[in-house]
Amino acid sequence: MTPSTDTVVSSSSGHGPVRAEIGVIGGSGFYTFLADTERVTVSTPFGDPSDDILIGEVDGRRVAFLARHGQGHRFPPHRVNYRANLWALRSVGVRQVLAPCAVGSLKSEHGPGSIVVPDQVVDRTWGREHTVYGDVGPVVHVGFADPYCPRGRAVAVHAGRSAGKNVVDAGTLVVINGPRFSSRAESLWHQQAGWTVVGMTGMPEASIARELAMCFTTIALVTDHDAGVDGGEAVTHEEVLKVFAHSIDSMKAVLKSTIVAMPAAEDDATATCSCRRSLDGLKLPFALPT
Repeated sequence: MTPSTDTVVSSSSGHGPVRAEIGVIGGSGFYTFLADTERVTVSTPFGDPSDDILIGEVDGRRVAFLARHGQGHRFPPHRVNYRANLWALRSVGVRQVLAPCAVGSLKSEHGPGSIVVPDQVVDRTWGREHTVYGDVGPVVHVGFADPYCPRGRAVAVHAGRSAGKNVVDAGTLVVINGPRFSSRAESLWHQQAGWTVVGMTGMPEASIARELAMCFTTIALVTDHDAGVDGGEAVTHEEVLKVFAHSIDSMKAVLKSTIVAMPAAEDDATATCSCRRSLDGLKLPFALPT
């Protein structure tokens, strides 16, 4: 397979390639973001992404928005085509990704409405396609000790706090397979391990971004306390969407402030961030989209 030759990008304007430098992947209840956008359809070697990409501007920064679950929440977390989503974003020029998501809190002090910008992740998913390099050799082993972009994290934390939001700097996101929520025993296990929040979509999204040498920052909005936290009640999907909807404007404001303050775009040859240099020295079985 030679994926770089199997990627097809077409825009609604028909005026040639449409490019963006920053990507936003919207989570549950987050299906729109930008006004005055151009719709871009991308066909990748891994299938179609969750939806078309919408490209617009935020204070002069070119931004590509992709609904992680598709419009109308068509894809549950274990069926999201993470490989196609990240490949499609890279195909339109994106090298920096902001990934808002809804999470349950494992800490009593971080209640609904809190924003957590994690610095670590624990992957408890299974059955998902976890690599873009799995079908053809040579084997590609990418470092993942620090899964999130340090520059993106710092900007997101500062932007959120400047907007007066309760932003938690650092923490561990544990990703479960879903689509069911955790049992009380599982929730207690996650708490006892010292983890901070729990979600269903953070992996393999972050690791695939690293495989594609893209900077990746998760911005997690707490919608509930997970079952078992201080005797909390069992969470429902309806409650998650209700809280997320109540906080969506705040999340969008934080995202826009983050986008404006993100480091300037760098080309692949001169990029200095360790995320962008994750493939240095590795022999790849095919060229990545440029």
